[in-house]
Amino acid sequence: MSTIDRRTFVRAGLALAGTGLFSACTSNETSAPLILPTSARIGQVEARRRATGHTRGSKLTAQVAQVDLGGPQVRTWTYDGALPGKEIRVRAGDGIEAELTNLLPADTTIHWHGLALRNDMDGAAPLTQDPIVPGGSFTYRFVADTPGTYWLHPHAGTQLDRGLYAPVIVEDPGDPGGYDHDWTVVLDDWIDGTGTTPDEVLTRLRQGAGGMGSMHGMSGGTALGGDVRYPYYLINGRVPAAPVTFFAQPGQRARIRFVNAASDTAFRVALGSHRLRVTHTDGFAVQPVDIDTLLIGMGERYDVTVALDDGIFPLVALAEGKNATALALVRTGGGSPPPPSIRPAELDGELLRYDRLKPAEEVRLPAKTPDVEHRLDLTGGMMSYDWGINGQLFDPAQRLLIREDQRVRITFANRTMMWHPMHIHGHTFQLDGTGPRKDTAIVLPGRTVTCDLAADNPGQWMIHCHNTYHHETGMATILGYRT
Repeated sequence: MSTIDRRTFVRAGLALAGTGLFSACTSNETSAPLILPTSARIGQVEARRRATGHTRGSKLTAQVAQVDLGGPQVRTWTYDGALPGKEIRVRAGDGIEAELTNLLPADTTIHWHGLALRNDMDGAAPLTQDPIVPGGSFTYRFVADTPGTYWLHPHAGTQLDRGLYAPVIVEDPGDPGGYDHDWTVVLDDWIDGTGTTPDEVLTRLRQGAGGMGSMHGMSGGTALGGDVRYPYYLINGRVPAAPVTFFAQPGQRARIRFVNAASDTAFRVALGSHRLRVTHTDGFAVQPVDIDTLLIGMGERYDVTVALDDGIFPLVALAEGKNATALALVRTGGGSPPPPSIRPAELDGELLRYDRLKPAEEVRLPAKTPDVEHRLDLTGGMMSYDWGINGQLFDPAQRLLIREDQRVRITFANRTMMWHPMHIHGHTFQLDGTGPRKDTAIVLPGRTVTCDLAADNPGQWMIHCHNTYHHETGMATILGYRT
């Protein structure tokens, strides 16, 4: 199977849109009028959202900048020269108005990961908008009506594996609180500006270097270790030798919002000498579960609360299968900081699994038999680097067809030797019938997961693996609403 680069996808998609074929191509019917991002229905659904009438305005500039990782200096792509980009924080029902100016040497967009926003603001060019060309700008306007922990990043090539990401927090006005601090922890794997770029890594993977573990930047493609060996792993943009420190008082409670912004790395996270109470995943509340450590796939988010002891404690993110860590510190008292290589015993303790998570009653989907089902076999391999769905690379003319108000079941069956964090745009799903509400879920080798969603957000939406390199190679498809 041949590989197709993203420019080919973009040209094909734009050509289809220009000829009108974009509104007529389907996966299982010869003709189906689609609800496009330009359809009147998009604005009608937006008008139904619970809005406060308040709008948070912000300006972002995507630009090349020199960034200090806490010692290592790298030249990379950023939002406003910061890593991570500045957090956007609003209350549920507020409008977000974010103007992005593109000073990069390439087209870009912003995808608002996890937010069930209007389709024409989703940032998946060319499906939902034209790409923002160098020197151009675009203003994203939408109502953020669902509280939770989200984030933003480009939907353009390998740009996510540079420094283009930022947290987005939608506060819940009904949150009972019970914590003294609200911290956001962004996890990342880092390779840009270290003698290679993500684009060069992708080129080597496509040339077959994925099976050659000795090559720079390549991991050898172990199931848990991902495809790429990174020189640095970061928490909030810092290497372990110069960690960010969170300050509190003994006995206080902290809410920690974990965001995995990495491109090829799952992280096992623990706070030394503490247990974590998991309260949310991908923004949605769960029945609280106490654990020692949790595994966070690319694109996933977890919120936890923790009662803090007296001292200084390592917050460690172990790069799963890669024998390296990222580090932050939590300081509530005196003492010397632990060494950068610290690995607290909690990393080997009780690990959270999906089957332990149950949705809080207020976010549980009502029981309903699916109206339509789509099965997606995840296919491909490291040697040929031909990641796809149902044995095919991404085809912008194909759709998984659904209608508004249907209950939709999407089944992911992993036929590969690698794991894949699968992400559905514009929706959340209930995992495996009775599990948590999520928008991104890890599908392990040889395993199958089912995702039930309410078709309540019309438009055309990407479904893809959130491993940047698998997505760019072709592990993606489109969920298409028809009239």
